[in-house]
Amino acid sequence: MVVERKMQPSPPPEHRRVIRFVTFLALSLLAFSCWALVNSRINNAILIADADKTPLLAGDDDDRHNTGGDHPAPIPVAVPSSSDLMADAVRMGNPVVREMSLAGAAGGGGDGSEGSCDAENAQLRVYLYDLPPEFHFGMLGWDGKEAWPDVRDAGAVPHYPGGLNLQHSVAYWLTLDILSSTLPHSPDGGGGMSRPCVAVRVTNASLADVFFVPFFASLSYNRHSKLRGRDRVSRNRILQAELVRYLMRQEEWRRWGGKDHLVVPHHPNSMMQARRKLSAAMYVLSDFGRYPPDVANLKKDVIAPYMHVVRSLGDDESPAFGQRPVLAYFQGAIHRKDGGKVRQKLYQLLKDEKDVHFTYGSVRQNGIRRATKGMASSKFCLNIAGDTPSSNRLFDAIVSHCVPVIISDEIELPFEDVLDYSEFCVFVRASDAVRQGSLLRILRGVTRDQWTTMWRRLKEVAHHFEYQYPSKPDDAVQMIWGAVARKMHSLKLQLHKTGRYQRTHSDS
Repeated sequence: MVVERKMQPSPPPEHRRVIRFVTFLALSLLAFSCWALVNSRINNAILIADADKTPLLAGDDDDRHNTGGDHPAPIPVAVPSSSDLMADAVRMGNPVVREMSLAGAAGGGGDGSEGSCDAENAQLRVYLYDLPPEFHFGMLGWDGKEAWPDVRDAGAVPHYPGGLNLQHSVAYWLTLDILSSTLPHSPDGGGGMSRPCVAVRVTNASLADVFFVPFFASLSYNRHSKLRGRDRVSRNRILQAELVRYLMRQEEWRRWGGKDHLVVPHHPNSMMQARRKLSAAMYVLSDFGRYPPDVANLKKDVIAPYMHVVRSLGDDESPAFGQRPVLAYFQGAIHRKDGGKVRQKLYQLLKDEKDVHFTYGSVRQNGIRRATKGMASSKFCLNIAGDTPSSNRLFDAIVSHCVPVIISDEIELPFEDVLDYSEFCVFVRASDAVRQGSLLRILRGVTRDQWTTMWRRLKEVAHHFEYQYPSKPDDAVQMIWGAVARKMHSLKLQLHKTGRYQRTHSDS
Protein backbone atom coordinates (compact mmCIF):
# COMPACT_ATOMS: atom_id res chain seq x y z
CA MET A 1 0.00 0.00 0.00
CA VAL A 2 1.49 3.25 -1.01
CA VAL A 3 1.01 6.31 1.18
CA GLU A 4 1.25 9.62 -0.55
CA ARG A 5 3.11 12.34 1.36
CA LYS A 6 1.77 15.81 1.01
CA MET A 7 4.47 18.47 0.65
CA GLN A 8 4.08 21.90 2.22
CA PRO A 9 4.01 24.57 -0.37
CA SER A 10 7.19 26.67 -0.45
CA PRO A 11 6.89 30.40 0.41
CA PRO A 12 6.80 32.85 -2.42
CA PRO A 13 10.20 34.18 -3.66
CA GLU A 14 9.68 37.64 -2.16
CA HIS A 15 9.18 36.13 1.32
CA ARG A 16 12.35 34.06 1.00
CA ARG A 17 14.34 37.21 0.18
CA VAL A 18 13.02 38.98 3.27
CA ILE A 19 13.91 36.03 5.54
CA ARG A 20 17.44 35.84 4.12
CA PHE A 21 17.95 39.63 4.62
CA VAL A 22 16.76 39.56 8.23
CA THR A 23 18.99 36.56 9.03
CA PHE A 24 22.01 38.26 7.46
CA LEU A 25 21.37 41.50 9.35
CA ALA A 26 21.10 39.71 12.71
CA LEU A 27 24.35 37.80 12.14
CA SER A 28 26.13 40.99 11.08
CA LEU A 29 25.04 42.88 14.20
CA LEU A 30 26.14 40.00 16.41
CA ALA A 31 29.55 39.88 14.77
CA PHE A 32 30.02 43.66 15.04
CA SER A 33 29.11 43.63 18.77
CA CYS A 34 31.67 40.93 19.48
CA TRP A 35 34.35 42.83 17.55
CA ALA A 36 33.61 46.11 19.41
CA LEU A 37 33.78 44.43 22.82
CA VAL A 38 37.12 42.76 22.14
CA ASN A 39 38.58 45.93 20.61
CA SER A 40 37.59 48.11 23.60
CA ARG A 41 39.19 45.67 26.06
CA ILE A 42 42.43 45.69 24.04
CA ASN A 43 42.51 49.51 23.80
CA ASN A 44 41.92 49.98 27.51
CA ALA A 45 44.67 47.52 28.35
CA ILE A 46 47.11 49.46 26.13
CA LEU A 47 46.10 52.81 27.66
CA ILE A 48 46.60 51.53 31.21
CA ALA A 49 50.02 50.16 30.33
CA ASP A 50 51.11 53.47 28.79
CA ALA A 51 49.53 55.79 31.36
CA ASP A 52 52.42 55.78 33.84
CA LYS A 53 54.90 56.54 31.04
CA THR A 54 53.12 59.77 29.99
CA PRO A 55 53.95 63.01 31.90
CA LEU A 56 50.95 65.12 32.84
CA LEU A 57 52.48 68.39 31.67
CA ALA A 58 55.96 69.53 30.74
CA GLY A 59 57.39 72.34 32.87
CA ASP A 60 55.87 74.19 35.82
CA ASP A 61 53.04 76.69 35.95
CA ASP A 62 55.17 79.73 35.23
CA ASP A 63 57.05 78.15 32.33
CA ARG A 64 53.84 77.01 30.64
CA HIS A 65 52.27 80.45 30.70
CA ASN A 66 55.27 82.77 30.40
CA THR A 67 54.78 84.88 27.29
CA GLY A 68 57.98 86.87 27.63
CA GLY A 69 61.49 85.99 26.43
CA ASP A 70 62.68 84.67 23.09
CA HIS A 71 60.53 81.57 22.94
CA PRO A 72 56.74 81.40 22.83
CA ALA A 73 54.98 79.67 25.69
CA PRO A 74 54.11 76.04 24.89
CA ILE A 75 50.41 75.23 24.72
CA PRO A 76 49.31 73.21 27.77
CA VAL A 77 47.96 69.79 26.87
CA ALA A 78 45.73 67.95 29.30
CA VAL A 79 46.48 64.23 29.48
CA PRO A 80 44.15 61.82 31.32
CA SER A 81 45.62 60.51 34.56
CA SER A 82 46.10 56.81 35.10
CA SER A 83 43.29 56.85 37.67
CA ASP A 84 40.86 58.21 35.04
CA LEU A 85 41.93 55.55 32.56
CA MET A 86 41.55 52.87 35.18
CA ALA A 87 38.03 54.11 35.91
CA ASP A 88 37.15 53.73 32.23
CA ALA A 89 38.68 50.27 32.09
CA VAL A 90 36.64 48.87 34.97
CA ARG A 91 33.21 50.18 33.98
CA MET A 92 32.24 46.72 32.71
CA GLY A 93 33.72 44.96 35.73
CA ASN A 94 33.49 45.36 39.48
CA PRO A 95 33.21 48.96 40.70
CA VAL A 96 36.18 50.65 42.35
CA VAL A 97 35.18 52.23 45.68
CA ARG A 98 37.37 54.97 47.16
CA GLU A 99 36.91 56.86 50.40
CA MET A 100 36.45 60.58 49.69
CA SER A 101 37.69 63.12 52.22
CA LEU A 102 35.12 65.66 53.41
CA ALA A 103 37.34 68.58 52.42
CA GLY A 104 37.36 67.29 48.84
CA ALA A 105 33.76 66.10 48.88
CA ALA A 106 32.67 68.09 45.87
CA GLY A 107 35.32 67.28 43.36
CA GLY A 108 38.98 66.62 42.78
CA GLY A 109 41.73 67.03 45.28
CA GLY A 110 42.55 64.87 48.25
CA ASP A 111 45.39 64.05 50.57
CA GLY A 112 48.10 64.24 47.92
CA SER A 113 49.11 60.61 48.48
CA GLU A 114 48.91 59.71 44.79
CA GLY A 115 51.36 62.37 43.54
CA SER A 116 52.56 65.90 43.92
CA CYS A 117 50.16 68.72 44.63
CA ASP A 118 50.08 71.11 41.68
CA ALA A 119 47.63 73.14 39.64
CA GLU A 120 46.60 70.06 37.66
CA ASN A 121 45.36 67.87 40.50
CA ALA A 122 44.39 70.31 43.29
CA GLN A 123 40.74 71.07 43.83
CA LEU A 124 41.31 74.82 44.22
CA ARG A 125 43.97 77.01 42.58
CA VAL A 126 44.73 80.02 44.75
CA TYR A 127 46.49 83.23 43.75
CA LEU A 128 48.04 84.92 46.81
CA TYR A 129 48.35 88.70 46.73
CA ASP A 130 51.80 89.90 47.81
CA LEU A 131 50.59 92.46 50.31
CA PRO A 132 53.16 94.40 52.39
CA PRO A 133 54.07 92.78 55.75
CA GLU A 134 52.05 95.27 57.81
CA PHE A 135 48.89 93.53 56.55
CA HIS A 136 49.89 90.10 57.83
CA PHE A 137 53.05 88.71 59.43
CA GLY A 138 54.41 92.17 60.21
CA MET A 139 51.78 92.32 62.98
CA LEU A 140 53.56 89.32 64.52
CA GLY A 141 56.98 90.97 64.61
CA TRP A 142 58.28 89.49 61.35
CA ASP A 143 60.94 91.74 59.78
CA GLY A 144 59.66 91.38 56.19
CA LYS A 145 63.11 91.22 54.57
CA GLU A 146 61.82 88.55 52.20
CA ALA A 147 58.52 88.50 50.33
CA TRP A 148 57.14 85.90 52.75
CA PRO A 149 58.38 84.03 55.84
CA ASP A 150 60.26 80.79 55.28
CA VAL A 151 57.60 78.20 56.07
CA ARG A 152 59.73 75.09 55.54
CA ASP A 153 60.44 74.88 59.28
CA ALA A 154 57.15 74.83 61.16
CA GLY A 155 58.93 75.75 64.40
CA ALA A 156 60.44 78.91 62.91
CA VAL A 157 57.33 80.56 61.42
CA PRO A 158 56.02 83.68 63.21
CA HIS A 159 53.74 82.72 66.08
CA TYR A 160 50.23 84.05 66.53
CA PRO A 161 49.47 85.64 69.94
CA GLY A 162 47.71 83.34 72.39
CA GLY A 163 44.68 83.63 74.59
CA LEU A 164 41.42 84.75 73.04
CA ASN A 165 43.31 86.22 70.07
CA LEU A 166 43.57 82.66 68.77
CA GLN A 167 39.79 82.34 68.38
CA HIS A 168 39.83 84.32 65.14
CA SER A 169 43.25 83.34 63.75
CA VAL A 170 41.77 81.77 60.60
CA ALA A 171 43.59 84.03 58.10
CA TYR A 172 46.93 83.12 59.70
CA TRP A 173 46.44 79.38 59.25
CA LEU A 174 45.13 79.70 55.69
CA THR A 175 48.09 81.88 54.70
CA LEU A 176 50.65 79.48 56.18
CA ASP A 177 49.00 76.56 54.43
CA ILE A 178 48.86 78.15 50.99
CA LEU A 179 52.48 79.33 51.29
CA SER A 180 53.53 75.74 51.97
CA SER A 181 51.36 74.23 49.23
CA THR A 182 54.13 74.20 46.61
CA LEU A 183 56.82 72.74 48.86
CA PRO A 184 58.03 69.31 47.68
CA HIS A 185 57.86 67.78 51.17
CA SER A 186 56.06 68.34 54.44
CA PRO A 187 57.13 71.61 56.07
CA ASP A 188 58.67 69.89 59.11
CA GLY A 189 61.22 68.30 56.79
CA GLY A 190 60.34 64.75 57.74
CA GLY A 191 58.80 61.92 55.84
CA GLY A 192 55.31 60.72 56.62
CA MET A 193 52.12 62.00 55.06
CA SER A 194 52.39 64.68 52.42
CA ARG A 195 50.39 67.89 52.66
CA PRO A 196 46.71 67.52 51.68
CA CYS A 197 46.06 68.58 48.10
CA VAL A 198 42.82 70.55 48.32
CA ALA A 199 44.23 74.02 47.57
CA VAL A 200 47.49 74.96 45.85
CA ARG A 201 49.14 78.31 45.24
CA VAL A 202 49.59 79.49 41.66
CA THR A 203 51.74 82.47 40.72
CA ASN A 204 50.06 83.01 37.38
CA ALA A 205 46.79 84.88 37.90
CA SER A 206 45.27 83.42 34.72
CA LEU A 207 45.32 79.96 36.35
CA ALA A 208 43.60 81.00 39.58
CA ASP A 209 40.16 79.90 40.72
CA VAL A 210 40.19 82.31 43.65
CA PHE A 211 42.30 85.32 44.70
CA PHE A 212 43.28 85.22 48.37
CA VAL A 213 43.75 88.53 50.21
CA PRO A 214 46.11 87.77 53.15
CA PHE A 215 44.96 90.52 55.52
CA PHE A 216 44.94 89.47 59.18
CA ALA A 217 41.81 91.55 59.76
CA SER A 218 40.90 90.03 63.14
CA LEU A 219 44.36 90.64 64.56
CA SER A 220 44.33 94.16 63.17
CA TYR A 221 41.08 94.78 65.05
CA ASN A 222 42.46 93.30 68.28
CA ARG A 223 45.76 95.18 68.17
CA HIS A 224 45.24 98.37 66.19
CA SER A 225 41.70 99.59 66.90
CA LYS A 226 42.58 102.00 69.68
CA LEU A 227 43.99 105.47 69.04
CA ARG A 228 47.58 105.90 70.15
CA GLY A 229 49.21 109.14 71.14
CA ARG A 230 48.01 111.99 68.97
CA ASP A 231 46.55 109.75 66.28
CA ARG A 232 43.18 110.87 64.95
CA VAL A 233 42.59 107.66 63.01
CA SER A 234 43.39 104.17 64.27
CA ARG A 235 45.95 102.01 62.53
CA ASN A 236 43.18 99.46 61.89
CA ARG A 237 41.16 102.00 59.87
CA ILE A 238 44.23 103.08 57.92
CA LEU A 239 45.01 99.50 56.93
CA GLN A 240 41.44 98.93 55.77
CA ALA A 241 41.47 102.08 53.63
CA GLU A 242 44.82 101.13 52.09
CA LEU A 243 43.55 97.63 51.36
CA VAL A 244 40.45 98.94 49.57
CA ARG A 245 42.53 101.32 47.43
CA TYR A 246 44.98 98.54 46.59
CA LEU A 247 42.33 96.04 45.52
CA MET A 248 40.35 98.54 43.46
CA ARG A 249 43.46 99.13 41.35
CA GLN A 250 44.00 95.44 40.60
CA GLU A 251 43.01 94.13 37.19
CA GLU A 252 41.96 90.82 38.81
CA TRP A 253 39.50 92.64 41.08
CA ARG A 254 38.07 94.79 38.32
CA ARG A 255 37.48 91.81 36.03
CA TRP A 256 34.55 90.44 38.05
CA GLY A 257 34.17 93.19 40.63
CA GLY A 258 35.94 91.11 43.28
CA LYS A 259 33.51 88.18 43.25
CA ASP A 260 36.30 85.62 42.92
CA HIS A 261 38.30 87.09 45.82
CA LEU A 262 38.62 85.62 49.31
CA VAL A 263 38.82 87.87 52.40
CA VAL A 264 38.88 86.69 56.04
CA PRO A 265 37.23 89.13 58.51
CA HIS A 266 36.47 86.32 60.97
CA HIS A 267 36.12 88.49 64.08
CA PRO A 268 32.58 89.93 64.14
CA ASN A 269 33.97 93.46 64.60
CA SER A 270 36.78 93.29 62.06
CA MET A 271 36.83 95.30 58.82
CA MET A 272 33.89 97.44 59.93
CA GLN A 273 34.84 100.28 57.56
CA ALA A 274 35.79 98.16 54.53
CA ARG A 275 33.28 95.31 54.67
CA ARG A 276 30.62 96.99 52.54
CA LYS A 277 33.13 98.27 49.95
CA LEU A 278 34.55 94.75 49.54
CA SER A 279 31.25 92.93 49.96
CA ALA A 280 31.36 91.42 46.46
CA ALA A 281 34.19 89.17 47.69
CA MET A 282 33.71 85.83 49.41
CA TYR A 283 34.08 86.33 53.16
CA VAL A 284 35.22 83.75 55.70
CA LEU A 285 33.20 84.58 58.82
CA SER A 286 32.28 83.23 62.24
CA ASP A 287 28.61 84.13 61.72
CA PHE A 288 26.36 86.75 60.11
CA GLY A 289 25.25 88.38 63.36
CA ARG A 290 26.72 91.82 62.61
CA TYR A 291 26.34 91.81 58.84
CA PRO A 292 23.35 92.98 56.79
CA PRO A 293 22.28 90.30 54.30
CA ASP A 294 23.34 92.37 51.28
CA VAL A 295 26.92 92.42 52.60
CA ALA A 296 27.27 88.83 53.85
CA ASN A 297 25.10 85.77 53.37
CA LEU A 298 25.29 82.02 53.09
CA LYS A 299 24.94 82.07 49.30
CA LYS A 300 28.37 83.62 48.72
CA ASP A 301 30.26 83.37 52.03
CA VAL A 302 31.85 80.63 54.13
CA ILE A 303 31.34 80.02 57.85
CA ALA A 304 34.54 78.84 59.54
CA PRO A 305 34.96 77.48 63.07
CA TYR A 306 36.57 79.44 65.85
CA MET A 307 39.87 78.04 67.00
CA HIS A 308 39.15 76.32 70.29
CA VAL A 309 41.09 77.47 73.35
CA VAL A 310 40.69 74.43 75.61
CA ARG A 311 42.94 71.41 75.23
CA SER A 312 41.72 68.69 72.85
CA LEU A 313 40.98 65.32 74.39
CA GLY A 314 42.46 62.22 72.83
CA ASP A 315 40.11 59.33 72.14
CA ASP A 316 41.72 57.22 74.86
CA GLU A 317 41.38 59.94 77.54
CA SER A 318 37.79 60.95 76.86
CA PRO A 319 35.55 60.14 79.86
CA ALA A 320 32.46 58.11 79.03
CA PHE A 321 28.88 58.66 80.24
CA GLY A 322 29.38 57.31 83.78
CA GLN A 323 32.58 59.31 84.27
CA ARG A 324 30.93 62.70 83.64
CA PRO A 325 29.02 63.62 86.83
CA VAL A 326 27.88 67.09 85.61
CA LEU A 327 24.71 67.04 83.51
CA ALA A 328 25.08 70.47 81.86
CA TYR A 329 27.97 72.94 81.82
CA PHE A 330 28.19 76.65 81.04
CA GLN A 331 30.93 79.08 81.98
CA GLY A 332 31.13 82.53 80.42
CA ALA A 333 29.57 85.96 80.30
CA ILE A 334 25.96 85.87 81.49
CA HIS A 335 24.71 89.39 80.86
CA ARG A 336 24.67 89.93 77.07
CA LYS A 337 22.79 92.11 74.60
CA ASP A 338 20.33 91.24 71.85
CA GLY A 339 19.77 87.47 71.47
CA GLY A 340 22.12 86.85 74.39
CA LYS A 341 19.45 87.81 76.92
CA VAL A 342 18.42 84.16 76.96
CA ARG A 343 21.57 83.49 79.01
CA GLN A 344 20.21 85.56 81.90
CA LYS A 345 16.90 83.69 81.84
CA LEU A 346 18.61 80.30 81.77
CA TYR A 347 20.92 81.33 84.59
CA GLN A 348 17.92 82.06 86.80
CA LEU A 349 16.36 78.70 85.89
CA LEU A 350 19.46 76.54 86.34
CA LYS A 351 21.72 78.19 88.94
CA ASP A 352 20.43 76.09 91.85
CA GLU A 353 20.37 72.69 90.09
CA LYS A 354 22.88 70.38 91.80
CA ASP A 355 24.06 68.60 88.64
CA VAL A 356 24.33 71.79 86.55
CA HIS A 357 27.38 74.08 86.40
CA PHE A 358 26.22 77.54 85.25
CA THR A 359 28.50 80.36 86.29
CA TYR A 360 30.31 83.45 85.12
CA GLY A 361 33.83 82.87 83.82
CA SER A 362 36.59 84.40 81.70
CA VAL A 363 40.13 83.58 80.59
CA ARG A 364 41.50 85.26 83.72
CA GLN A 365 42.47 83.33 86.83
CA ASN A 366 43.09 80.06 84.96
CA GLY A 367 39.68 80.30 83.27
CA ILE A 368 40.77 78.20 80.26
CA ARG A 369 42.20 75.46 82.47
CA ARG A 370 39.04 75.35 84.56
CA ALA A 371 36.89 75.21 81.43
CA THR A 372 38.98 72.34 80.05
CA LYS A 373 38.41 70.33 83.23
CA GLY A 374 34.74 71.30 83.54
CA MET A 375 33.78 70.37 79.96
CA ALA A 376 35.59 67.04 80.20
CA SER A 377 33.54 66.15 83.28
CA SER A 378 30.17 67.14 81.77
CA LYS A 379 27.73 65.21 79.62
CA PHE A 380 26.29 68.29 77.89
CA CYS A 381 27.83 71.71 77.22
CA LEU A 382 25.48 74.64 76.68
CA ASN A 383 26.18 76.83 73.65
CA ILE A 384 23.87 79.80 74.17
CA ALA A 385 23.59 82.82 71.90
CA GLY A 386 25.43 85.90 73.17
CA ASP A 387 26.01 89.26 71.51
CA THR A 388 26.37 87.24 68.31
CA PRO A 389 24.82 83.86 67.40
CA SER A 390 28.09 81.90 67.76
CA SER A 391 31.09 81.62 70.07
CA ASN A 392 34.14 79.43 70.44
CA ARG A 393 32.35 77.61 73.28
CA LEU A 394 30.79 75.26 70.70
CA PHE A 395 34.19 74.18 69.42
CA ASP A 396 35.63 73.89 72.93
CA ALA A 397 32.78 71.47 73.63
CA ILE A 398 33.42 69.46 70.46
CA VAL A 399 37.11 68.85 71.20
CA SER A 400 36.15 68.03 74.83
CA HIS A 401 33.69 65.41 73.52
CA CYS A 402 30.99 67.11 75.58
CA VAL A 403 27.73 66.90 73.63
CA PRO A 404 26.89 70.49 72.59
CA VAL A 405 23.43 71.84 73.33
CA ILE A 406 22.88 74.64 70.82
CA ILE A 407 20.43 77.32 71.98
CA SER A 408 20.91 79.90 69.25
CA ASP A 409 18.15 80.24 66.68
CA GLU A 410 20.17 82.34 64.21
CA ILE A 411 23.40 80.34 64.26
CA GLU A 412 25.09 79.17 61.07
CA LEU A 413 27.43 76.21 61.44
CA PRO A 414 30.69 75.46 59.61
CA PHE A 415 30.64 72.85 56.84
CA GLU A 416 26.99 71.97 57.43
CA ASP A 417 26.64 70.90 53.81
CA VAL A 418 28.92 67.92 54.55
CA LEU A 419 28.40 67.48 58.32
CA ASP A 420 25.10 66.58 59.98
CA TYR A 421 25.32 68.32 63.37
CA SER A 422 22.21 66.56 64.64
CA GLU A 423 24.35 63.42 64.90
CA PHE A 424 26.47 64.93 67.69
CA CYS A 425 24.56 68.00 68.95
CA VAL A 426 21.25 68.69 70.64
CA PHE A 427 19.30 71.67 69.24
CA VAL A 428 16.80 73.50 71.43
CA ARG A 429 14.87 76.60 70.38
CA ALA A 430 15.42 79.56 72.67
CA SER A 431 11.68 79.87 73.31
CA ASP A 432 11.57 76.23 74.47
CA ALA A 433 14.74 76.42 76.54
CA VAL A 434 13.49 79.27 78.76
CA ARG A 435 10.28 77.49 79.73
CA GLN A 436 10.40 76.25 83.32
CA GLY A 437 11.86 72.73 83.44
CA SER A 438 11.88 72.29 79.66
CA LEU A 439 15.66 72.18 79.04
CA LEU A 440 16.37 69.81 81.92
CA ARG A 441 13.54 67.52 80.81
CA ILE A 442 15.07 67.34 77.32
CA LEU A 443 18.58 66.60 78.59
CA ARG A 444 17.53 64.05 81.18
CA GLY A 445 15.44 62.37 78.51
CA VAL A 446 18.55 61.47 76.52
CA THR A 447 19.41 57.85 77.35
CA ARG A 448 22.90 56.54 78.01
CA ASP A 449 22.93 54.76 74.63
CA GLN A 450 21.77 57.87 72.77
CA TRP A 451 24.40 60.01 74.48
CA THR A 452 27.11 57.45 73.81
CA THR A 453 26.25 57.42 70.10
CA MET A 454 26.67 61.20 69.94
CA TRP A 455 29.87 61.01 72.04
CA ARG A 456 31.40 58.52 69.62
CA ARG A 457 30.45 60.70 66.68
CA LEU A 458 32.06 63.70 68.40
CA LYS A 459 35.33 61.81 68.57
CA GLU A 460 35.05 61.07 64.85
CA VAL A 461 34.44 64.68 63.77
CA ALA A 462 36.61 66.60 66.25
CA HIS A 463 39.60 66.72 63.88
CA HIS A 464 37.55 68.79 61.41
CA PHE A 465 37.78 71.67 63.89
CA GLU A 466 41.54 71.62 64.51
CA TYR A 467 43.75 74.43 63.20
CA GLN A 468 47.39 73.41 62.88
CA TYR A 469 50.55 73.83 60.87
CA PRO A 470 51.49 71.74 59.00
CA SER A 471 47.88 71.08 58.05
CA LYS A 472 46.49 67.54 58.01
CA PRO A 473 43.79 65.88 55.90
CA ASP A 474 40.27 67.10 56.69
CA ASP A 475 41.36 69.45 59.49
CA ALA A 476 39.81 72.91 59.79
CA VAL A 477 42.16 74.46 57.22
CA GLN A 478 41.42 71.86 54.56
CA MET A 479 37.71 71.92 55.36
CA ILE A 480 37.67 75.68 54.76
CA TRP A 481 39.45 75.31 51.41
CA GLY A 482 36.95 72.61 50.49
CA ALA A 483 34.04 74.89 51.42
CA VAL A 484 35.54 77.68 49.29
CA ALA A 485 35.88 75.28 46.36
CA ARG A 486 32.23 74.25 46.66
CA LYS A 487 31.16 77.91 46.66
CA MET A 488 33.32 78.52 43.60
CA HIS A 489 31.36 75.97 41.57
CA SER A 490 28.16 78.03 41.64
CA LEU A 491 30.09 81.30 41.38
CA LYS A 492 31.90 80.15 38.25
CA LEU A 493 28.57 79.20 36.69
CA GLN A 494 27.24 82.67 37.47
CA LEU A 495 30.36 84.43 36.12
CA HIS A 496 30.52 82.36 32.95
CA LYS A 497 26.85 83.02 32.18
CA THR A 498 27.38 86.74 32.79
CA GLY A 499 30.33 86.77 30.41
CA ARG A 500 28.68 84.93 27.52
CA TYR A 501 28.48 87.96 25.23
CA GLN A 502 31.43 90.00 26.48
CA ARG A 503 33.78 88.84 23.73
CA THR A 504 31.08 89.22 21.09
CA HIS A 505 30.35 92.80 22.16
CA SER A 506 34.04 93.71 22.38
CA ASP A 507 34.70 92.38 18.89
CA SER A 508 31.74 94.13 17.29
